[in-house]
Amino acid sequence: MKLFFLYVLTISISVVVSCCDAYAQADSALWELSNVLSAKASFEQDKNARIEQLKRAFRQEPTALRKRQTALRLADEYKKYQIDSAIKYISVVKSLGEQEKNAFATNQASIYLAGLYSSAGKFIECEQLLRSVRRNELAEELLPAYFESYTAFNSHYGQSSDNELYFRRSEVYRDSLLSVLDTGSLDFQVAIATRYLFRNDAEQAEHILQTLLKSTTDEQPERGLIAYLIGVIYKNRGDVDRQLYYFALSAISDTKNVVKDNASLQSLAQCFYKMGDIDRAFLFIQEAINDSEFCNVRYRSLENSSFYSIINAAFQDKEQAKKRMLWHNLAVISFLTFLLIVALFILYIQLKKLRAARASLHDANQELKELNAQLLDVNRDLSESNHIKEAYIAQFFDLCSNYIDKIDEQRKVLLKKFTAKQYDEISRLLKSQDLLKNELEELYHNFDIIFLNLYPSFIDDFNNLLRPDERIILKTGELLNTELRIFALIRLGITDSAKIASFLRYSLRTVYNYRVKVRAKVAGSKDEFEERIRNIGDFRSM
Repeated sequence: MKLFFLYVLTISISVVVSCCDAYAQADSALWELSNVLSAKASFEQDKNARIEQLKRAFRQEPTALRKRQTALRLADEYKKYQIDSAIKYISVVKSLGEQEKNAFATNQASIYLAGLYSSAGKFIECEQLLRSVRRNELAEELLPAYFESYTAFNSHYGQSSDNELYFRRSEVYRDSLLSVLDTGSLDFQVAIATRYLFRNDAEQAEHILQTLLKSTTDEQPERGLIAYLIGVIYKNRGDVDRQLYYFALSAISDTKNVVKDNASLQSLAQCFYKMGDIDRAFLFIQEAINDSEFCNVRYRSLENSSFYSIINAAFQDKEQAKKRMLWHNLAVISFLTFLLIVALFILYIQLKKLRAARASLHDANQELKELNAQLLDVNRDLSESNHIKEAYIAQFFDLCSNYIDKIDEQRKVLLKKFTAKQYDEISRLLKSQDLLKNELEELYHNFDIIFLNLYPSFIDDFNNLLRPDERIILKTGELLNTELRIFALIRLGITDSAKIASFLRYSLRTVYNYRVKVRAKVAGSKDEFEERIRNIGDFRSM
């Protein structure tokens, strides 16, 4: 009994692990497919570049043989991409073969064209072309294509007409195809696996297909068909996760190889529809519809269109349900919002009086603070002004006394020379500028001393307003230079350039140029520079 229980438990665990593994594989493959579909445009761009290159080569080919070979390559590029263009170029191959009276090339093109007509839904034209080809005159290497075209024609027409007879004929021609294919070729392995699948021998078919899947890469277009057939096997078994996985692998390969004639996207849409995931079902059926319309493969368009209406109806129903739910939620939110507004209004009424009282008190406090600040500013300005006046009045009397003494001394010198009748010396003294120059230098020196005594930090504060590389460095023994002296006068409230020029005995243009030059060195706002000058410097009473 214990052994039986352990056996059942082991089997159950294996099944659970297998299911989890299948789900993880499907999820990973679907995530990769999402990324591949995002890059779909780049794959198509690469394919179109190859096609354009072949078209240029086709136009430049010098001989009919070369043109026919290039047209055949163009038809191969277009075969699973855009069937009308493939028909166009294989028709060129057929026409050139007929002109050359080349039976092989003509038969090859006719068989190829018949297969394209079958995919495009032109069944009459397809059958006529196939009947025009004489089976007993065909080269052996054309027999696989011949039987493959007949297989496709019967399969497509049977699907279109829902006639079982043509499906049976399709299987007969597949048997003929297998009899002429190289048993070691990939085409043979795919064809025989397909025969096993249609004859309900799924295990044998899966064994062959799994082997082929491992030996192929996404760069091989056949991988898409191989993965799709394995997906069909699991679809028949009802294994949703594994059919999603293999259909996703098929879609990845088809997208990378720009195979527009594909069934994997539609199959994924059907899977998600049965799972109830309408959004993803709609996404994949839309991709399938776009591919089939671009490729113009009739039987794909019919399949997709019939299923699209079902998914689209479900999608629209879901969207309508979402809208109804949205309106319901909106109504509930609106009602709750109304209640909230009423509550807030009541709260507002209750708080209004308290807020008004606080606002009045705040305004009164603010006014009091502003008045106090204004009073402090006025007191500070008056104190500074009084100290400046006191300092300058004392210096004024001192300078006036010095100037009186100097004038008296100069008078005595001139009187002495006049008494001695040294008129030339008197003339020389009167014409000399040395006295004026010395007096100006002394005047500026006295101004610098007085100003720096009043504002000892002026130079440092002034330099802090300039960019570091533009700061003023005074020469040895120099208290203020011309630039600093101009802005020292501005600090004292003399902002008129004409008055500054008169005091410093410079031209108005020179003063203006100095002011502009210094403004260009300012680190901050140039418009506020002189206002900041008037507020710098620690005032110190003398």
